[in-house]
Amino acid sequence: MRTFTTSDGTRLVIEETGDPDAPVTVVLLHAWTLSRRTWARVAALLPEEVGGPVRVLRYDHRGHGDSAAPERGSTTIARLADDLAEVLTEVVPSGPVVLAGHSIGGMTIMALAERQPELFAERVAGVEFVNTSSGGLGKEAPGVPAPLAKAMVKAQLVHGRLLERRGARKLGPPTLLRPYLRWLLFGVGYDRVHLRETSEIIAGSHPLTLHGFLSDVLLHDRTKALAALSKVPVVVLTGGRDRLTPPKHSRVIADQLPRAELVIYPGAGHMVPVERSREAARYLAGMVRAAVPVA
Repeated sequence: MRTFTTSDGTRLVIEETGDPDAPVTVVLLHAWTLSRRTWARVAALLPEEVGGPVRVLRYDHRGHGDSAAPERGSTTIARLADDLAEVLTEVVPSGPVVLAGHSIGGMTIMALAERQPELFAERVAGVEFVNTSSGGLGKEAPGVPAPLAKAMVKAQLVHGRLLERRGARKLGPPTLLRPYLRWLLFGVGYDRVHLRETSEIIAGSHPLTLHGFLSDVLLHDRTKALAALSKVPVVVLTGGRDRLTPPKHSRVIADQLPRAELVIYPGAGHMVPVERSREAARYLAGMVRAAVPVA
């Protein structure tokens, strides 16, 4: 565990596992209102899947997990991309990196490609996009009629703003969120442990994290930025029952990157990093092995 302070003074908590001297570093980026805990199983499986040394970094985005609460005006995907760039510069200053992004984590990678495309030509040896989108989420209805979907979004925005005005630091009791999160995030055959952990993480989110980032996610449009990844190995993973970022969003990403591999797990939902941890680790491991410098 270590802390890292960004250029605007925000403290991020980073967790490192694996071999610190490994030739390749994997950076795992979590989803909106979640935390680095989402990737814990994948991080634990990676050394076994790689069959050799690998360094793994997981950190909590600003306003998430153990990192500092967000400042007003900083809850944007572009700012998350700047945070990622600073972490790479300071914590992983050399060597190839493999990036994996779940939901807003994948959007962060796209924003980084938009802002620093040269990084993907020079250092990024692979990208795993998981349950994410390159844009158009503001037009989506998560498995319900469009009017109801708009009402759900408005309710989240109002709820977050109301809690913030009241000085709340968390969203509320996790038990109250579980039925809704079960429907929204998970597919068939879900593990109750995963649902409980996910509910606990989301319930502990800061209210500004809820309504601040949601507004920016709905404006996210970075399909053109994917061009920077045209020569980078890419795998796109999603669940056939993903309500938040339905499979068609993953197909758009794959269509922009003809060399990318698209994998849809029919029974999985929006939580592929926990619903299909072994598979997510296996694809990352393949990119890590391919990136190992030849002696």
